[in-house]
Amino acid sequence: MPRAGLTNTNVVKAAQEMIDEAEASPLTLAALAARLGVKQPSLYKHIDGMDDLRRSIAVRAKLELAGVMARAAVGKAGADAITSMSLSYRTWAAAHPGRYAATVRAPAAGDADDESASAEITKVAFEIMSGIGLQGDDAVDAIRGLRAVLHGFVTLEAGGAFGLPADIDRSFDRLIAGLVTTLTDWVRS
Repeated sequence: MPRAGLTNTNVVKAAQEMIDEAEASPLTLAALAARLGVKQPSLYKHIDGMDDLRRSIAVRAKLELAGVMARAAVGKAGADAITSMSLSYRTWAAAHPGRYAATVRAPAAGDADDESASAEITKVAFEIMSGIGLQGDDAVDAIRGLRAVLHGFVTLEAGGAFGLPADIDRSFDRLIAGLVTTLTDWVRS
């Protein structure tokens, strides 16, 4: 019989918290069970092992990030939508480094839930790009570029790779402003 109050949702949530605290201890089923105050075999009533747990973390993290991106862009268009979404993306990634890392995991072929979660992020990105007039392959190119810029910046920042004395927030703001200019010019070309 499952422990009272222990559900798949609670197990995955605890795992998400653990990976966001990552540096201290890696995610293992034994560590997760200890955190939840249960024996490791009890977890198997709620998850199908480590691969299933990692998949569940990725799906939920992608949905969470899509929600953050969408909320940031609501009521905004064009440069304002890109800038607001980018700031929110960076803030969320910094606050949830383990979950963020899980969002770059490509869905397994045929995994409808993971494909759907990934599509939610893409949907938000396409809506933002349509706000500056980019459609089709142009929007795909722009989304790939924006994602590469954001991922590169947040990954380097999380790794402490920005050691120069200039303000990091200023650098981010200028990078996004430059990208917005590039994408706006893209529409005209």
